[in-house]
Amino acid sequence: MPQQAPRPEETVEILKVGHAGDGVTEDGLFVPYTVPGDVVRIVREGTRARIRNVVTPGAWRVEPPCPHFGRCGGCALQQMAREPYLQWKRDLVVTALKQRGFSNVPVDDIHAVAPGTRRRANFKAQASREGVLIGFYEAASRNLVDLSECPILVPELARLMASLRTPLARLMRPNETAELLATLTDSGIDLALKLKRARSADLLMALSEFASSLKLARLSWNGEDVAVAATPVIGIGRFLIALPPDAFLQPTKEGERFLQSQIAASAAKSRRIADLFSGCGTFALVLADERAVHAVDSVAPQIEALSAAAKQGHAKLSSEVRDLFRRPLLPTELSRFDAVVLDPPRPGAAEQARALAQSEVAHVLYVSCNAASFARDARILANGGYRLECVRPLDQFLWSPHVELFAEFSR
Repeated sequence: MPQQAPRPEETVEILKVGHAGDGVTEDGLFVPYTVPGDVVRIVREGTRARIRNVVTPGAWRVEPPCPHFGRCGGCALQQMAREPYLQWKRDLVVTALKQRGFSNVPVDDIHAVAPGTRRRANFKAQASREGVLIGFYEAASRNLVDLSECPILVPELARLMASLRTPLARLMRPNETAELLATLTDSGIDLALKLKRARSADLLMALSEFASSLKLARLSWNGEDVAVAATPVIGIGRFLIALPPDAFLQPTKEGERFLQSQIAASAAKSRRIADLFSGCGTFALVLADERAVHAVDSVAPQIEALSAAAKQGHAKLSSEVRDLFRRPLLPTELSRFDAVVLDPPRPGAAEQARALAQSEVAHVLYVSCNAASFARDARILANGGYRLECVRPLDQFLWSPHVELFAEFSR
């Protein structure tokens, strides 16, 4: 079979950064890891390209802080200077709103968390006869990048990544893969391990030794607690929440505090509040000290954890396990609340927004991690008579194309 001729190289200039964090040329070619003004040698691969080298760096190009940048798929924008990077992130929100007809909504400057503050990480691991690789996948690939450091993570998780290799090598078989969701809690590291293996006494013993060697607060395996040295807990105000395995948390404490402060200030005059997609109570427990709060989420263990914390703290909180995508609270059910907090996952909350649009709830406080689905839901609410009063972006997904935000609606 004749050898395929190598693809030709060409030189292009980057004009802007697209919504996914890739540089874009005049003819719409996407070039990852570039900034506006870069002149680069590339090889085309359909609508995308691979960089061969940077011929002339753009004014916004800086040295990435991580040696793995460009291979590890966790970050897309470490090569961009801080101010234009933050402006680009704010513009993601502005553009999404404009596409839904919101041209005059005040969008604040973005609030950015510092590096080294992310308290959750979903590591991937792969075993071979030579040892264990642990880290994150390359972008759009199943190739695992073996990491020695990560500037995004809190130091405790960065150290854990290095410490995992030896005990994983004892635990895993050649060619096995695993996922490890690590969360830094107030009582230590909570590690949820996904490993396809039949349950056996030998495996449980090995997992117990694995947890002990790493001094974990808790180790769960495929959703089952197998070693608990200390119940993983987090504090929210005066409340202490015992976290179930795989519990949802905001990725950084600083980002969590920022969002909590926005919710608390905007709900200051509301007395009866529904917290929808509540998780373990990030916002419900901030509000429950002085108000009647009804928390709703589809994940029963999270609602149970929230209810237990509220009961222990004598909070006036009720709760409900309910799939809000399939069964949103109806206008008649919403009539007893004067404010609703929404914190849905990335797909947003279109059905719940439609029900709110038909309700008489005075205030809707929306936390979103997806500007596009938020703008869609904002249009539904606006068409139902709500005013979008303000939008406050938050960057706690550092150097990625994801942006968080808080928004307030009123009638």
